[in-house]
Amino acid sequence: MTPEKAKELKAYLQAIAAILYEETLPEKLNTLEEIEQTVRQKVLKHVSPEIGVFLSERLQGQPSVEQDN
Repeated sequence: MTPEKAKELKAYLQAIAAILYEETLPEKLNTLEEIEQTVRQKVLKHVSPEIGVFLSERLQGQPSVEQDN
């Protein structure tokens, strides 16, 4: 990943983190374990599905590659 792309990704991730933080009850962030569980739940519920749909759509838009057998 280029430094420019890494910087762009970091900015997007910080924006996502801010949105998810706003939607999190403060009592869910008292310990490192609670923070990890909360982050994992939110990523699995909100972030991963969107990435999966995006990658799936991108893959469907590419011509299929036939393998020689």
